[in-house]
Amino acid sequence: MKKHYKRALTIAGSDPSGGAGIQADLKTFSACGCFGASAIVAVVDENTVGVTGVHPVPVDFVTGQIKSVLDDIGADAIKIGMLHSSELIRAIKHTLAEYNIKNIVLDPVMVATSGDKLLQDEAVETLKNELAPFARVITPNIPEAEVLLGRKINGQSDLPAVIRELSGNSNVSVLLKAGHFKEDILTDVFYNAETDEMIELASERIHTKNTHGTGCTFSSAIAAYLAHNLPLNDAIHKAKEYMKSAIAAGAEYEIGKGHGPVHHFFEFWQ
Repeated sequence: MKKHYKRALTIAGSDPSGGAGIQADLKTFSACGCFGASAIVAVVDENTVGVTGVHPVPVDFVTGQIKSVLDDIGADAIKIGMLHSSELIRAIKHTLAEYNIKNIVLDPVMVATSGDKLLQDEAVETLKNELAPFARVITPNIPEAEVLLGRKINGQSDLPAVIRELSGNSNVSVLLKAGHFKEDILTDVFYNAETDEMIELASERIHTKNTHGTGCTFSSAIAAYLAHNLPLNDAIHKAKEYMKSAIAAGAEYEIGKGHGPVHHFFEFWQ
């Protein structure tokens, strides 16, 4: 009997500097024991300092990539990252609807670590109202959640109510990442819509500028562990531990002139 890989597909933009986007996703899939495949939605000209430009891939070519992967290799989980337009968001949703894949993790990427904008204004509502309810888990950070809600989040105590609103009447699970708060103890909050549980994930802040691609990496780790058929809560906890270790290991390195990456392969080499 031949063995079978656990398969994870990322649908996102390409980062030539290797710290975020497709490159971070594939590294994470590999580190977490999955065979990674990709559908590139845009070629992004960026490095650790900032984004110079975004070159979108034609929408029908994006959906063609997705179908090529799913018709042949298949996927046990899908991570969706940067999507720059409403047309692309709708096309991806309609394409994925043809396949019975439950484990869809949506990272609503809107702004790069450098502060550069990656999502068109008109696409925000499309992402919120059409694609987010289609996912199993969404993973916004604080600024992304504020854009989705259209208001400011004042502090940690706001998060449970914010998460339930983002969940959309408890239809989608939400991991709200608290890294943009200033406390030394970061407390991400996860709402499991399938069990109606609110779970706090506390960790000590690691003081480092090497945070490029953390959102991509975290969401990809969740997808990878879901591909391994872990229960949702277990997948979140394992992804959180992987993320903490990757940031801690990456903090010891200096690469690039801006926000360096995390160390995706800390378990294999230092």
